[in-house]
Amino acid sequence: MSTTVTIKGQVTIPKSVRDHLGIVPGSRVDFRRTADGHIVIEPATPAPSSRFAQLRGHAGEGMATEEIMALTRGEP
Repeated sequence: MSTTVTIKGQVTIPKSVRDHLGIVPGSRVDFRRTADGHIVIEPATPAPSSRFAQLRGHAGEGMATEEIMALTRGEP
C-alpha cells in the first residue's frame, strides 16, 4: 500500500490499516523506529481517564446529582 504526503506532511492511513489497528477519527497513533530502521505505526496508549470519563455518554439514571457534583469536584 502507498499513499501521498501532502504539503503539510499529512497522509491518509488506508482504510484496511485503520480497521486492522482499530483507528477511528480522533484516535492517536505512535510512530516508532525498530532496530533495523523500519517505522512502525500503532495505536497510542490511551491517556489516563479523567474524573469526567465516567459521565461521558451517560444520559440515563444512575448517579445522583450530589454524586456527580462530588465527582466533578474531585471529592472521594
